[in-house]
Amino acid sequence: MDRLQTIEAFVAVADAGSFAAAAQQLRVAKSVVTSRVQQLEEYVGAPLLHRTTRSVKLTELGEAYVKDCAELLGRSSALLDGMRRAQHSPEGKLRIHALPGFVLGHLANELQIFQQMNPGINLDLFVSDNVIDPVKEGFDCTLQIFSPASEELVARKMFPVRRVFCASPEYLKQHGTPDNPRNLHEHRLGLYSGYQTRDRWDFYRGQEAISIYLKPPLLTNSVHVLAEYGCAGAGVVCIPTLVASRYLVSGELVPLLTDWELSSFWLSAIYPLTSRRGLKLQLFVNHLMDRFAGTPVWDQVLIERGWLSQEPARLI
Repeated sequence: MDRLQTIEAFVAVADAGSFAAAAQQLRVAKSVVTSRVQQLEEYVGAPLLHRTTRSVKLTELGEAYVKDCAELLGRSSALLDGMRRAQHSPEGKLRIHALPGFVLGHLANELQIFQQMNPGINLDLFVSDNVIDPVKEGFDCTLQIFSPASEELVARKMFPVRRVFCASPEYLKQHGTPDNPRNLHEHRLGLYSGYQTRDRWDFYRGQEAISIYLKPPLLTNSVHVLAEYGCAGAGVVCIPTLVASRYLVSGELVPLLTDWELSSFWLSAIYPLTSRRGLKLQLFVNHLMDRFAGTPVWDQVLIERGWLSQEPARLI
């Protein structure tokens, strides 16, 4: 019996809440996970999981020791990575969850550079707008704009995600240009559906603040759809500058209300306090921090043109 493998299976089932999901994460058959957990339970002499046809829950003993087991896996992974690094280079897989707004147009080149530097590390990248708990979903790290879902997670802030209202020149020629946030009620809008403020939009200009509620005819979880909607002349859209910048510079979109600012969000790398990928995750996050920390290039060009202030008005 490989005790580390049995502990890994137990922790994976506890995190995922099912044997099937744990098997998918570990890339083994469900029967293998079941067998390994049974071996661990036989070794300790007590059940660690309550199994029903609908759910899997920790027993009192399992609850008492699952965190220690996760920490043990983390320490063993970091130890082995350190030993290997001293001799060669780290190997293994990293499962990463990331926002499409950041991934498309910005991340692929950095992934290539990272893998050239670390050829033994395989990346399993899942792209979606969902806010997740990486522990429960089986990821080593998530790149997202909202706060960690639990106290067991840490967040390394990389850069602020700033937002701008904009529209195509054709739309503005036909419908006019709003010069105050309240004028947005007079326009056809396309807005992102995932912000935690929902329909409330807060604008800042010096010490002045305005809160308005907007009900757009287009609400979507895709900032790239919003960019295309705006470029098509369909309406006024609000999109992150990491997506909008190239359209603004090319003239396909025109920035609006540039003397007002919206609140901004930190894009952070969020991962467990006791990561089971140790050195590999550290190398990946450090690479992104080295590349993106501070004022990103897509914001710098807008700052130089006077369309953004040097610093965000308010960071959430």
